[in-house]
Amino acid sequence: MATSAVPAALDEILELLRSAGDLNGVRIVDGPPGVNFTETDRIYVGWSSTGDQAVDIQQAFASAGARRRDEDASISCYIESRNGGTDMQKPRLRVFEILAVVEDALRATDAAPEAPTLNGTVLWSELTAGSLDQAQDQGAIAGLTFTVHTRARI
Repeated sequence: MATSAVPAALDEILELLRSAGDLNGVRIVDGPPGVNFTETDRIYVGWSSTGDQAVDIQQAFASAGARRRDEDASISCYIESRNGGTDMQKPRLRVFEILAVVEDALRATDAAPEAPTLNGTVLWSELTAGSLDQAQDQGAIAGLTFTVHTRARI
């Protein structure tokens, strides 16, 4: 019996984003940033710019008898867009365009009815929170921290 659905959920979020056609040219990164990225647009899954915590997990017994547990997980993610100029509007609009693709990827559709369950790894997932940061550091940078919340029965 699995002790957590989080590892599988993280893998499925990465796969879901890597297969999203509208994210061509966006680098999908598993965990914290590395070095020497040349892409101007990136999504980090399991990392945010505000701290090193990848996932917050809470579990409780699902019912009497203590045979199953419900697990709530809040997965930290971060979108970053950069440009070489000082125009802040372009990267700000871009992070919200990318967020819209992420949100759509997590929604059920006729073509992907299992998307919210991350291919059955969780009961459901949803995008629940976001926070925009903007900076000028060798060009305009917009960053959007967001959370994917999941519920699983383990």
